[in-house]
Amino acid sequence: MMNIVYIAKAVHVIGFVAWFAGLFYLVRMFVYYVEAGEKAEPEKSILQKQHGLMSWRVYKVIANPAMMITWTAGLIMLGLGFTDGVPNYLKSEIGTPGWMHAKLTLVVLLTVYHVWCKRTLKKLEAGTAKTSSWGFRLANEIPTLFLAAIAFTATMGVKGQLNYAYLGIGILAFAGLLYMGANAYKKRRMKSA
Repeated sequence: MMNIVYIAKAVHVIGFVAWFAGLFYLVRMFVYYVEAGEKAEPEKSILQKQHGLMSWRVYKVIANPAMMITWTAGLIMLGLGFTDGVPNYLKSEIGTPGWMHAKLTLVVLLTVYHVWCKRTLKKLEAGTAKTSSWGFRLANEIPTLFLAAIAFTATMGVKGQLNYAYLGIGILAFAGLLYMGANAYKKRRMKSA
């Protein structure tokens, strides 16, 4: 039974690495799509068509299957936790109480972001998206926050050393650093333009 858990864990890790890679690349494509819209024809149409095609490929071929693999392998591990000899991480006796519930909440929110990406892609193609390239650059940092929060929740939670206050402060500090970095990039870009 434990071999199945380790296989599911390995597949889970492969899935979430691919999922995050897809989400990082997908929203970066949104930046390029919007910036292509600022160009003159025929370059605008050619680039937007190409970026739209690439975005759908990333969504359908990388991000969506990877999300499904991540969820499936994770749920298999949780389900196996109800059998003998396999840790049940939903029980409060294992690690910091509620850490798995916090992790699942973060993964659900990441899934909401994933769905937002699909809706945004449809809006970009329909010409109804209102977000600027700068807004998409900021949105591209959201998966980084999820990655850090989920990684710390899982690793510290299972060890029983997760402090929710420190986690919240860390996420806010990390978000601030990402924003400052993105803002510095924006100022540097405006100077060179």
